[in-house]
Amino acid sequence: MAQKSSGKPPLVADKRYPSGSRRSAKAKSAKTGTASPRTKQTTRKRTRKSRSGSSGRGGIRGFFRGLIGWVFRLVWAFTWRVGAVIGLGVALWVGYIYTTLPDVTALLDGRARGSVTMLDRNGDVFAWRGDQFGGVITTDTVSPHIKNAIVATEDKRFYRHFGVSPRGIASAVRINLSEGRGPLSGHGGSTITQQTAKLLCLGEPYDPASGISEAKYEAECRRGTLWRKAKEAVFAMAMELKYTKDEILTVYMNRAFLGAGARGFEAASQRYFGKSASNVTPAEAAMLAGLLVAPTRYAPTNSLTRSQNRATVIVGLMEQQGYLNASEADKARNSPAQLSEAAAERAGGYFADWVMSSGPEFFTRNTTEDVIIRTTLDRRLQAAAEDAMQYIFENKVRDGSKAEAAIVVMSADGAVRAMVGGRETKVAGAFNRAIQAKRQTGSAFKPFVYATAMDLGFSPLDTVVDEPFCMDIPGSGQWCPKNYTNRYYGRVTLAEALKDSLNIPAVKVSERVGRELVRQVAAQFGIDSDLAAGPALALGASESTLIEMTGAYAGILNGGSAVTPYGLTELRLLGDREPLMGADGGIGERVIQVEAAQELIWMMEKVVSDGSGRRAALPDWQAAGKTGTTQAARDAWFIGFTSQYVAGVWMGYDDNTPLTGVTGGGLPAEIWHETMVRVHKGLTPTPLPMKAPEGATRDRDGGAGSVASGGGSLGAVVDQVLRDIFGGGGSGGAATPPRANNDR
Repeated sequence: MAQKSSGKPPLVADKRYPSGSRRSAKAKSAKTGTASPRTKQTTRKRTRKSRSGSSGRGGIRGFFRGLIGWVFRLVWAFTWRVGAVIGLGVALWVGYIYTTLPDVTALLDGRARGSVTMLDRNGDVFAWRGDQFGGVITTDTVSPHIKNAIVATEDKRFYRHFGVSPRGIASAVRINLSEGRGPLSGHGGSTITQQTAKLLCLGEPYDPASGISEAKYEAECRRGTLWRKAKEAVFAMAMELKYTKDEILTVYMNRAFLGAGARGFEAASQRYFGKSASNVTPAEAAMLAGLLVAPTRYAPTNSLTRSQNRATVIVGLMEQQGYLNASEADKARNSPAQLSEAAAERAGGYFADWVMSSGPEFFTRNTTEDVIIRTTLDRRLQAAAEDAMQYIFENKVRDGSKAEAAIVVMSADGAVRAMVGGRETKVAGAFNRAIQAKRQTGSAFKPFVYATAMDLGFSPLDTVVDEPFCMDIPGSGQWCPKNYTNRYYGRVTLAEALKDSLNIPAVKVSERVGRELVRQVAAQFGIDSDLAAGPALALGASESTLIEMTGAYAGILNGGSAVTPYGLTELRLLGDREPLMGADGGIGERVIQVEAAQELIWMMEKVVSDGSGRRAALPDWQAAGKTGTTQAARDAWFIGFTSQYVAGVWMGYDDNTPLTGVTGGGLPAEIWHETMVRVHKGLTPTPLPMKAPEGATRDRDGGAGSVASGGGSLGAVVDQVLRDIFGGGGSGGAATPPRANNDR
């Protein structure tokens, strides 16, 4: 019974676990989250079925997914290896450039040309030429406003990047594309370090022996190709490793070109404001920083208003970035920077050009040194001449006239005190009619005819017959000069002949003393141009420049000694105390005797007090001079002097168009008058060094009276009537052969 009741024998699996163990295992698995062996086996079977069942449907997609993954892994493996190689190459390149960079002090002045600073007779700066440097400045010595303005304008992240700013480059590319330009055209996104690298031309200094010009060299340094940009970035990173940020900024401040020949902020500050860069105000610093983008365009000497408007933008940037508070920014906007007196006036532009052209080339036009030149310029007299020119052309010349004029003022020793080379007085580098224009002199040449006669013993009271006169000129036929009035005055004294600018007496005197001797005397007085060979020499057929003629008259004033007009009194190198050279002109050898010169001055005084040059007369001052008008009134002159100064005026057209209603005794005499009135303002009148000939009467003022000789006063009356009718001041050309120029 017991056996029956026991039933079937247990299975082997049942023997493996005690009673209830299977349930407990399942419960345990449920509690622990672990599948039972049978569950795991079942799951593996289902997974294999699932994979085998889906291979038919998703195999292609899986293949491409795997292929893409493989390609990506391949590209990534290639890219990081190439990137690593490039990075290593760049690092080696940067390292190599690092080893070639010199000490920072060697990079502060990289000019190939030197500078010329010109001082007036009082020692004040009035002009600059060449590449002005001004001296080294550092971030410690310069005004903090300049540092802040540069960083605010050019690179606000300067102190935070490693030489290259990817964000700045991306922003620049975006702006260029949005404005319709190429990605590298226009805004470059360059940091201050990159701009400094460009200023250093990536370490390639200019070599004059290379055969290329400095302009071409600088153009190559400024090229903006992709390869050049890459080299620039590498050079910038090397600089960041070699130098501190302040050292890089120091190089930048010393080498940047800021217009008007100024290299560096110290030179620009001196050039525009007449002060050191350590003392500039926020408004001045903003103006200087504003020049960096376009130095020539924004130079305040070219357009002060444009430069001030640009500075206002910089002030706004400085305020936005916290370098100026609202009050300081408002003050800078409301009180914009102004040019110094020298920069604003640009006084002596023509004069400075003349000094540069006449001085030694290796110390002026092509100097590699910084040169200081002291000159004879008197800025008060320069302003007087410029003001006189402007006054006459505004009040006495018709609107639209293209007539030009030039003025030279000098002392009796040839020291040039003022020079105006044309109507546009505030210029530099322009055509200078005072020294470059060779024009026929007309009757302004006649004093040298009478100088020759006086030196040979003639008296101003000697007479000559003014009558119809003809000469046979070999190869040219008969020549018959005439007076401007087409009248003849019979026997006149030499003084009267010069006073009324009679042509026939001048020719007769020239032929009497010998025209070769006249030519010699004129040449010795400094008229170096080729002098006419025929008898028309006496009537000013030869050409000369205004400065030559004025210098020749100075020789008469100083007692008969030749002078060489000069403007340079001392030349020295910057930093040297001893000059390299002194004055390049002055009084030379005697040409005529002192007594002859004094008698000639007496004759020339009559021209102003009672002759063809009456419009030049000065209140309270004795003045002597001579008018001159050439054939068909193409040139009109008045040259004269007081006891203090000699001045010459020329007027005409550049293209030789005849003047209308203008003769030497007209507008040129009036320009001379206006100039000399201003020149002598505040000076005590002194008499001319003249000597009246024996037999001449004197008036109550101590001057010589009228010469008692026939015909002179009648000629003066007739001449005055003609002057009043034609409005030309009584000095014009007479009918003569083409090569003769005779007038009064």
